[in-house]
Amino acid sequence: MTVLVEDHGNWVEITLNRPDRMNSFNEVMHGEMRAALSAAKARRAVLITGAGRGFCAGQDLGDRDPSKMDGPPDLGKTVRDFWAPLVRQIRTLEMPVVCAVNGVAAGAGSSLALNCDMVFAAESARFIQSFAKVGLIPDTGGSWQLTRLLGPARARGLAMTADPLSATQAADWGLIWKAVPDDELMNEARATTAKLADGPTFGLASTKRAIDAAATNTLDEQLELEADLMKACGESADYAEGVAAFLGKRAPEYQGK
Repeated sequence: MTVLVEDHGNWVEITLNRPDRMNSFNEVMHGEMRAALSAAKARRAVLITGAGRGFCAGQDLGDRDPSKMDGPPDLGKTVRDFWAPLVRQIRTLEMPVVCAVNGVAAGAGSSLALNCDMVFAAESARFIQSFAKVGLIPDTGGSWQLTRLLGPARARGLAMTADPLSATQAADWGLIWKAVPDDELMNEARATTAKLADGPTFGLASTKRAIDAAATNTLDEQLELEADLMKACGESADYAEGVAAFLGKRAPEYQGK
């Protein structure tokens, strides 16, 4: 299997599993990843990580080598058929999606991580916009995420030089949530995922929607969206449980509804 799934009850851990290829994606892996994410809809949180010494090197270029093809590859089709649907699937999951970057995240592998809601990275990890090394552009939402999270100056610098960005620098710049010691990475990422899965995930999903929309909304549009989302949250069972638990001085038992 190119993707491993470990069931933790109300959350799942998905591991990219082509360590001999730095977990780079081929078409089989895309299919298995999409299937794993589809199955995860029955849970309340997801953790994504990589097997071996690296998180993900992006696209397996051996599958898109012009010297082994009758003509140039249609990389636009690769993006439209595989990478873009994967990004949309991750971004629209109505639950927290945590990523644990355990080594190099390069090319589309870096973009994949940045499309998750919270990114933890081992201190030894590196984020590399390796597209520039082969004459390509940041895809898999990379050009959007880099610009949105870092601003155009830093986005251009990283994308054009392909210089590695350390996990610590990525955290300092606000590209990721947190850099942690290598030997603490998985424990912290799993503990956080479990905590989120036990939380009011109806409201957390709405929080994701609000933050995503803020990038393009005017203030008035955002205030209106907040009112709509707050109405839905106020009608949820999670809110009722949260208030009851607070007033009753007990731990809440959320259902994500």
